[in-house]
Amino acid sequence: MKRSLSGLLVALAFTACKQEAPGKMEPIPRPPGATAPAPVEEAAPPPAAPAVPKDAVVLRWKLVQDAPISFRLGLALDRNAAVPESAPAEPKADKKKKGAKAAPAPAPTAAAAPVPSEITYLLELDRSGERHLRVTPAGGAPEDASFSDRGFIIDGLHGLERNLATLVLELPRDPVRPGETWSLGTELTAPDALGTQFRRDPGGERHNRVKLVSVSPGDNGEQVATLEYDIVEQFGGTLSAPRVSVVNSGAKKGVRMTGTEGGTPTEGADEPADAPAAPTGPPEGTELGATVKVRGKGEFLVKAGQWRSWEGTLSTTITGPAQPAVNLPVGTYQARVTPVSAPQTPTATPPTATPPTP
Repeated sequence: MKRSLSGLLVALAFTACKQEAPGKMEPIPRPPGATAPAPVEEAAPPPAAPAVPKDAVVLRWKLVQDAPISFRLGLALDRNAAVPESAPAEPKADKKKKGAKAAPAPAPTAAAAPVPSEITYLLELDRSGERHLRVTPAGGAPEDASFSDRGFIIDGLHGLERNLATLVLELPRDPVRPGETWSLGTELTAPDALGTQFRRDPGGERHNRVKLVSVSPGDNGEQVATLEYDIVEQFGGTLSAPRVSVVNSGAKKGVRMTGTEGGTPTEGADEPADAPAAPTGPPEGTELGATVKVRGKGEFLVKAGQWRSWEGTLSTTITGPAQPAVNLPVGTYQARVTPVSAPQTPTATPPTATPPTP
């Protein structure tokens, strides 16, 4: 009896092991002639960042939160090499108008704003990952801007301030090898600022080139990238006839207002009713032009992401009243970048020992 019961239990257990799990689904057979569904394509992985060639470097400003980078750009006028703003050129003679009177001398142009002797740049990274730039000229109010990790000015700054910041901040977009060149986003001259009366001569000169000369080892495994700057912008042209405004005197032709008599105007010598006003600004045919040059050299620390040194020469000469069309100061300036040391905590001065009494 016991053996029969044991055998029955073993048989039941063996049968239970062979039973399929509840809820199991069996595939439905495909009808004859049906095509198999296309396999589901897996999503393509995001493209990997391009590998940097072994002999190339990536130049970037490497900022850390709560650890801003600050440096000062000094601008010293070279008195020996400076070329002051030239006097307005004489207008070209018109051969068709013989014996014509000489055009009146143009009114003096407004003096350009003084150039600061130094400008301080503060680069910082906020907690949201945005890069901010504060530009503070000596004796002036600070200006704020935003920039990318390669130093491109995204928003803020104009004219002189933007060009100077671009010269000492902007780095190449792509990895570069020694001997390769790139251009900066500067606008050193703007002939359109001279107005529609200015007729630009064809030709001129314009080239914008920064070259990676070499990459050499530095201290503590650092790499030093040496850059050379060679930028020239030049233009010339003449002014067309200035616009002449007409002033309505309010008098009848052939009558000049000389006074009143009993409320009635008295007549004088003949005077046209509409008299042209004297033209303002330079006369027709005045030659205008400008030449701006930048020559410089910098040493950039690749791993630290900041300058070790930067110095150059900024030179601007103009012909005639072309000051509104240049975005660097007139004259020759020596420019140099120097780091700003972090403020040090003052230490207590040890007491001076009292000399022994003789």
